[in-house]
Amino acid sequence: MEGSTFYHRPVMLDEAVAGLDIVASGTYVDATFGGGGHSKEILKSLDDCGRLVAFDHDSDAWRNKPDDDRLVEVRENFRYMKRFLKLHGIFEVDGILADLGVSSYQFDTGERGFSIRFDGPLDMRMDNRTELTAETILNTYSEKDLHKLFEQYGEVRNSIQLARHIVENREKMQLNSIDSLKALLEPVMKGNQNKYLAQVFQALRIEVNDELGALKDLLEQSVQCLKSGGRLCIITFHSLEDRMVKQFMKTGVWGEIEKDVFGREVQERMMKPLQSKPIDPTEKEIKENPRARSARLRIGVRL
Repeated sequence: MEGSTFYHRPVMLDEAVAGLDIVASGTYVDATFGGGGHSKEILKSLDDCGRLVAFDHDSDAWRNKPDDDRLVEVRENFRYMKRFLKLHGIFEVDGILADLGVSSYQFDTGERGFSIRFDGPLDMRMDNRTELTAETILNTYSEKDLHKLFEQYGEVRNSIQLARHIVENREKMQLNSIDSLKALLEPVMKGNQNKYLAQVFQALRIEVNDELGALKDLLEQSVQCLKSGGRLCIITFHSLEDRMVKQFMKTGVWGEIEKDVFGREVQERMMKPLQSKPIDPTEKEIKENPRARSARLRIGVRL
């Protein structure tokens, strides 16, 4: 099996790379190297002067690193993009691509704790150098904090009841594995059990890895690192991410553009979306790779 396939099957590969509008001699960032599928495709479009800086804080991902002098490997979270570009003497790039989905390898490896399909430790860390795990959250967070987490990050309907149930019962049983969590949640699960568990797991994973905080950092740094006319291509997999990306790409700043008393904009717009709506995966891709179903691609242009 090809290396990139064992780790992650890239979603909307052609659409995302085309969205970068690659200049052969340009410098690009793959913020989520993963299985290397997007990186490999970008490298095909670069000449000998082109460069690709790839980020990934999951050490397993680098088993797929191609032997290519044009690739700069950074084993860190993309939230440190600007810092590490500067360390490599790069102050402007022509395009940035980020695929925010959890990799197939992470989902399919039980000991990583990402999937409801396998028993394993309540880990969910994308970077095993960090300390916070899902087990720590479930066993130490207050009822108020758990409620906020499940409501905001998982959009769990009965998040108040869920948080209270966990706090009231976590000392009665050892809560340290996927199966122990599923057993604990069984009395309070609503609707489709797999969907409910997926929402709970999503909330925990986002908290463990500070995914929305990292995305906010990436978006803010993208306007600082992109050349005028440079492209930002981001693939999201849930509404929380997509709303953030949509909002930021409208202007390249958070919130509303500042205006004077006459309604004239006094704050510079930094970015604009290439299209008003996201690009969805084709029916063919969804059929071949069901995990692509929830993917949305948005492309922004640096002004």
